[in-house]
Amino acid sequence: MAERPAEPRGPVHVDGEVVATKRVGGYRHLTLTAPGVPERFRAGSFVAVTVEGHVARRALWIHRVRASSAFGPTLDVVVDVRGSGTAWLAAQPVGTKVAVTGPLGRPFALPKEAVSCLLVGEGYAAAPLFPLAERLRERGCAVSLVVSAPDEAHLLSALEARRSVRSVTVLTADGSVGQRGTAADHLDDLVRRSRADVVYAAGPTDVLRSAASAAEQVGAWSQVAVEVHTPCGTGLCHGCPLPVVGEDGVDRVVRACAEGPVVRGDRVRWDAL
Repeated sequence: MAERPAEPRGPVHVDGEVVATKRVGGYRHLTLTAPGVPERFRAGSFVAVTVEGHVARRALWIHRVRASSAFGPTLDVVVDVRGSGTAWLAAQPVGTKVAVTGPLGRPFALPKEAVSCLLVGEGYAAAPLFPLAERLRERGCAVSLVVSAPDEAHLLSALEARRSVRSVTVLTADGSVGQRGTAADHLDDLVRRSRADVVYAAGPTDVLRSAASAAEQVGAWSQVAVEVHTPCGTGLCHGCPLPVVGEDGVDRVVRACAEGPVVRGDRVRWDAL
């Protein structure tokens, strides 16, 4: 039998191109070519994109990868306009060349056995949970998903989620869609009802902290994708401090873009974040 070729590893820095762009609710979805990045992708990793006129690059969650298309392998990212850098990126038309580095960071760890998993995401930060759900289903895991947002416009891919997981809970703070409230409001009950063995979370700090706490109360593991400003995305600048407790019990500060962004929820020093 022929030896299976080794999978490509490590990030690459490449010249990419915007090949599709569309407005979906409150976000801009971009499809990029970035040779070598889709082949190396793992759920929970991200890319850093150079933004014109800015020293710091913009870190973007990878929402989806396609192994083949008319443009070759592509990746999708979700842009939430929060300042001049993301505004510039969201405004770029098809054909724009962009410098992309990735995939970066530590991705979600997958269970070795088929277990019950609860995935909790809020806003655009829920993006990495969708490819994660696909990988978990391939391993025979029972996957439940919670998607939340302040309002309907900022829910990410709620309809898509219904096609790929066992159950979906939709929450909006204003009650416009699904149940009224935030993920943090409902997590204790959702974790108990799902009987989750592992809780994965992506979103604002209050959601991550609530997910980690709810998981700990029922004896489940938790992994959280922490969002910290990452000026370079590669760990060189040490500009993304993440306070954690090491396995030796000693408090330390690690780099969110290198030792994270995915870390165990019970290891984060939430009060110091």
